Amino acid sequence: MRIAVNAIFLQKNQLEGYGWFVQEVFSRLAKEYPEHEFIFLFDRPYDPSFVFEKNCTAVVVKPAARHVLAFKYWYDFAAAAQVRRLKADIWIQPYGFCSLTCSVPQLLFVHDISFTHFPKQVSWHQRWYYQWGTPRFLKKAKKVLTVSEFSKKDILAHYPMDPEKISVASGAARSIFHNIHWAEKDAIKSGYADGREYFLFVGGIHPRKNLLNLLKAFSLFKKWQKSNMRLIVVGRLAWQYTDLIEKLKTYKYREDVVMLNYVSDEQLAKITASAYALVYPSFFEGFGLPILEAMQSATPVICSNTSSMPETAAAAALFSDPNDPESIAKQMLAVYKDETLRDELVQKGKLRAAEFSWDTTAELVWSAILKTVQDFVE
Repeated sequence: MRIAVNAIFLQKNQLEGYGWFVQEVFSRLAKEYPEHEFIFLFDRPYDPSFVFEKNCTAVVVKPAARHVLAFKYWYDFAAAAQVRRLKADIWIQPYGFCSLTCSVPQLLFVHDISFTHFPKQVSWHQRWYYQWGTPRFLKKAKKVLTVSEFSKKDILAHYPMDPEKISVASGAARSIFHNIHWAEKDAIKSGYADGREYFLFVGGIHPRKNLLNLLKAFSLFKKWQKSNMRLIVVGRLAWQYTDLIEKLKTYKYREDVVMLNYVSDEQLAKITASAYALVYPSFFEGFGLPILEAMQSATPVICSNTSSMPETAAAAALFSDPNDPESIAKQMLAVYKDETLRDELVQKGKLRAAEFSWDTTAELVWSAILKTVQDFVE
C-alpha cells in the first residue's frame, strides 16, 4: 500500500500539537509496517529527520501553503496532482483540511472545531475558510478521526453525519516528559526563575489560551499569599497577542512573569518537570496534550472545566472556570498551601498519563487507514 501523508506542519524546531501527533504516530507506523510505503508531502524544504524509515520518502510540492488561497491551490491542485501521479492508495490529512478534487480516498483528522465556539478569535479569512470548508471536508473524506469523545460529539452536533464515519484516537505524553532529579530541578529554577518555585503555562499565545485571565489569577494569588512564586509562560506568539503584550508592560507583577517563547523539546520537558504546577486555563481544547505531559512529569495540574479537559484529566487535576480569574487563583492557592493535596495530584496524574499510549494511538490510526481503503474499494 502507498500511503501519502500531508506533512506541511512537520517543521524542525517548530512542532506543535498537529506536528507532534503526526511525528509520533507515523514514525511508529512506518517502523511497524515496513512492507508499506509512506510518502510525506511537504510544501517547503524539509528536515531529513522526518524521513523516519527506509520505507519513507519525501516529496516537496510547491507553492508553500500558508494562507487561504494557497491552501486551496495546494490541496485541490498541486498536491492532488502529485498524489495521483504517485498512485497513492490513500491520502492522510492530519490538519483539518482535505482536497475537494482528489479521487484518492482521504482520511481526515479534525482535532477540534474551536472556530465554531470562538469565531472572533481567528482572522476573518481563516474563519471564512473553516466555516465554508469544514462541512465540505467532512463530507468528502472517507473516514474522520478526532482526538477525544468530546470532539467527536461536538463535530457530530455541528455537522451531522453517520457516527460510524468518525472515530477517536487520542494523543499521549511523549517519552521525554518524566520526573527528574532534584538537582536538575534546582538548575532549571536557577536558570529560568531566579531560583524560585514557579507556576507554568505551555501553549501558543492567542486569545483561546486565556493568558489574560491567568495573569489576573496570578495577581490574586500574589495578593492573597504574598509569595515570591513566579509564572513561566512557554509558547510562541501565535495571533491576536498584542493586547496581552501591552498589558504586561504595566502589569504589577511583571518582574515575576517570565515569557520564554519557544524552547527546545528537551528544555520544555525539564521546565515542565521542575514546575510547582501547570496552570492550563484554556477556554477550549480538543484534547489538551500539555495536561498529560505535566502529569507524566510528576507535576500537578490545574486546568479548565470546559470542553475536553475534564475528559483528558479525569480525577487527576484541579478544575477551574476559565472565565473566572478568582476560580483559577483559588486552585493555585490550594495546590500551593496543601502539600498533601499536591502529592495526591502527582500520584493520580502519573496513573492517568499512563492510561494513554502513542503505540495505542498509532494502532487506532492504522485501523482507520485500513477501513478507509477497504470502504473505498467496496
